[in-house]
Order: sequence, then structure tokens, then C-alpha cells
Amino acid sequence: MLSDHDFHELLAYKPQKPVLSVYLNLEPVTGGVDTHKLYLRSMLKQVTLPEDIAAVERYFDHEFDWSGRSVAVFSCAGRDWFRAYSLAVPLRSRVRVSERPHVKPLADLLDAYGGYGVALVDKQGGRFFYFHLGELREQEGVVGESVRRTKRGGGSQSPGRRGGIAGQTHFAEELVERNIREVAEFASSFFAENNVRRILIGGTEDTVSLFRSSLPKAWQSLVIGAFPISMTASDAEVFEKAMEVGRKVEREREQKLVDAVITNAAKGRGGVVLLDDTLTAVREGRVQTLLIREGLRAPGYHCTGCGFLTTQKLERCLFCGGKFEEIPDAIEMAVREVMQAGGDVEVLHDDTHLGQYGHIGALLRY
Repeated sequence: MLSDHDFHELLAYKPQKPVLSVYLNLEPVTGGVDTHKLYLRSMLKQVTLPEDIAAVERYFDHEFDWSGRSVAVFSCAGRDWFRAYSLAVPLRSRVRVSERPHVKPLADLLDAYGGYGVALVDKQGGRFFYFHLGELREQEGVVGESVRRTKRGGGSQSPGRRGGIAGQTHFAEELVERNIREVAEFASSFFAENNVRRILIGGTEDTVSLFRSSLPKAWQSLVIGAFPISMTASDAEVFEKAMEVGRKVEREREQKLVDAVITNAAKGRGGVVLLDDTLTAVREGRVQTLLIREGLRAPGYHCTGCGFLTTQKLERCLFCGGKFEEIPDAIEMAVREVMQAGGDVEVLHDDTHLGQYGHIGALLRY
């Protein structure tokens, strides 16, 4: 299980020694344990770090329980450092060797599956779920007062009098509203405790609308969608429905971000496109949201003095005069620097208009 703390440790780790990063897909359709081990050995043949290879093979032979849908393993034998994380979401198998852990696939995972808060609500209560990286991390519920349906006939026939139909209906409506407010208060605490990044609401259209309007505005802004579902739905059903709606909404949001980047870049403010221009903005600390196409890689050069990134081979850094070192993937370095600076990374899974600009761009802070 990968936590936010684990991810930030990987982001910050710079051992000045080679780091072997291994991602192995464990989907049943790709085969059983023996098949996965065979594929792992074939990938490790690309690597010339015998101590790290031995550490990885030892982990898979004696420690890993082969659970999950993929696994990420990182080894730096030169610093006696090793980390492994079983993941509930499938990732493409790959091996990388660089001066730091290869975290770009995990950034993609966090973008697509990180921090989902789901609320199922009805007139009487709510169920709350926190899904992170494809796993159910927390679940709670709350129930308010019982709301009884009033039958026609009986009692006073004068509308509005206590005991009459209108009076009871009005009381029931007030009870529903009070229940929903209490549910919204409970939900706010649940979302805050779990650092929820986006919210989905399940229920009837009227109940969803009332619940959403009862949330504080800060939480309302994180609501990305709603869907009909039974309050008795299983955890798996809730997750599948939430991810289905979430992926659709995320694709629409990604397209809007792409359009904003291209428009702002054309105006010369608030946005940038093309690889080298984007890398310059990263170096200057101006990137608020970095947009990259899934799987995008580009070799480049990194200044050992000020950290400037470029795809151009230069003798000396134009900013500090420092020397450059060649790196296998400038995109990986850019992702790391943006996230360490508190920015966001959006990994695009569909073809967009950003393709004509090298599949990379950014929204800028200034």
C-alpha cells in the first residue's frame, strides 16, 4: 500500500547512487506467478546492477505475496535502501535506472485514482467512502431521525393544522432537511480527516442536490459528479460506479485544461506549450499545473548548479554557468520538480490538441 508519505519520500530521495525502479503488471490476463517471474527476469536483463537485481529477485522470491494488480519496487544497493509497494491498480511493466526513483507512473496513478471521497445519501442518513489508489481506505456512516411517510385520510382535515396532512408533510420536510444538514456536517469532517481531493455523490437527484447545497463551499467546489445508486450497494459497486463517473468527468476536465493552456499560451500569459518552453517555466518555479501525455519521455540535460532543464546540449548553463549532466528523461525530472514545489501534474490519457505542441504544456502561476 502506497501512502502520501511514501510518495513524498520517493520524490525527495536523491542518493547520488544509481536507483533501480521496477514496475510489474500482475493482471491475471497476463498470466500466473511463474509467467510474471519470467517476464521480470527478462526485464532485469537490461540492467547492469547485480546487487540491486539480487535485492529485487530476493524480494519476489521470499517476501512478496503476489497480491494486488501491480507492484512498484525501488532499490539502491549503494545506500542499502529498498522500498516496495503493492498496488490495487494495474500499471504497465517497465524497468528504469536513474539517479532517483522513477515516480512518473505513480504521479499518473495519483492523478487518476488519488483521493476520492464518495457520499451515498438519502433522506435519513449517509454512507461515506474514501478510495485511494484503487483501495477502500476508510468507510463510515451516519443515520438521522426516521422519516415516516404520511398516509392520506385520518386526523384533522384542515390543511396546515397539527396532525393534518399538510402539517405532517411540512414536519417531514423539515426533518429531511435537518437530517441532510447533519449528514453534510459529518461528511465535511470525514472528507477533511482523509484529505479528499475530489467528491462524488450517490443518491436521488433531489437528495443529492440538497446534500450538495448543505456542504460548505470549500467542499462544494470539489464535487465533480453525481450518480444514482442504492444505499445498500456493496463497496465494490460503489467503487466501480464512482470510478466510471470519475473517469468521464476527469477526461472532460482534462480537455478544458488543455484548451486553457493553449489559449493562454497564444495570448502570451498564464500558459506555455512545447517542451523547452515548459521546462524553462519549471526551472523558474512558475508552473501551477503541468500537463503531459501518458508515457511521454524525452532525453535531456540537467544543470548541476541551478537545476535548469533543457533538451539542448550546452557547454555551460545560461543562468548560473554550471555544468550539465545528461539525463534519460527530462519529463520525469520536470514532474518531480513541479510536485516538490507544490504544483499539480495532469497526465492526459486521450489524444488532445496538445499533441501539435509536443504533448506537453502548463498553466502558470504568473
